[in-house]
Amino acid sequence: MNTNLVSVIVPCYNQAEYLDEALTSVLEQTYTHWECIIINDGSVDNTKDLAAKWVENDNRFIYIEQQNKGLSEARNSGIRVTKGFYILPLDADDKVAPNYIALGVQEFLDDKSLKVVYCQAEFFGAKTGLWNLPEYTFNSLLQSNKIFCTALFKRDDWEKIGGYDSNMKYGLEDWEFWINLLKRGGNVKKLEMVGFYYRVKEGSMIKSMTPEQVSYSNNYVLQKHSDVYIKTYNKLLEANKNLEALLRSRKHALNLLIKRVFGFHVFKQ
Repeated sequence: MNTNLVSVIVPCYNQAEYLDEALTSVLEQTYTHWECIIINDGSVDNTKDLAAKWVENDNRFIYIEQQNKGLSEARNSGIRVTKGFYILPLDADDKVAPNYIALGVQEFLDDKSLKVVYCQAEFFGAKTGLWNLPEYTFNSLLQSNKIFCTALFKRDDWEKIGGYDSNMKYGLEDWEFWINLLKRGGNVKKLEMVGFYYRVKEGSMIKSMTPEQVSYSNNYVLQKHSDVYIKTYNKLLEANKNLEALLRSRKHALNLLIKRVFGFHVFKQ
């Protein structure tokens, strides 16, 4: 089991005050064959000095820095220098349970069809309690994200799909990544244990997104993956006798589909 290196990816942008907690949760993993890439994404706080202490004390911690490029590119930069077989993204203000990696790797070893392994999660900080995420199905994923960022996946799969999309610059990058990763098939496993702790604080990225930014992100996902949306909801297309003319326009077809499924238009008429 310990022959498969796991690379934990920790982007940090002005979150030095939380970084120790995140890295401590990595250090305490019962699965010891890991490396942890800390990516300083243009921070102006003391992220560099704090990270240096971790790198000095344990050579499994690796530090890189870059000009601010956003979360997607920070993760990609970290993954590019990894040597691991599996990848686990971890935001600098969150943390994981000590047995999360060990249990996740075992699931991959037991089931070769798996592409993603995640777990139950809890909030901490300004909000506490269980994070009641809806159960994953690929069809439900197309409607909204069902998997948080801190899930295990294979590095080879990241490479095949081109990594995280830097066009998702306002948020929801995880949602697009999972759609891209899973739309060609593969199974997802949710561990029946709390292995991830998501910090809730004022001004989180998702809360700070404006309606225009949310609309941009939704539109981008729907246009990029319009093929899989049309394929998945093909029965809706076939059931509508008046849709043949609209099928000549990809935008009009998608608008009709998304209005039926989500209840709103996503493209301007």
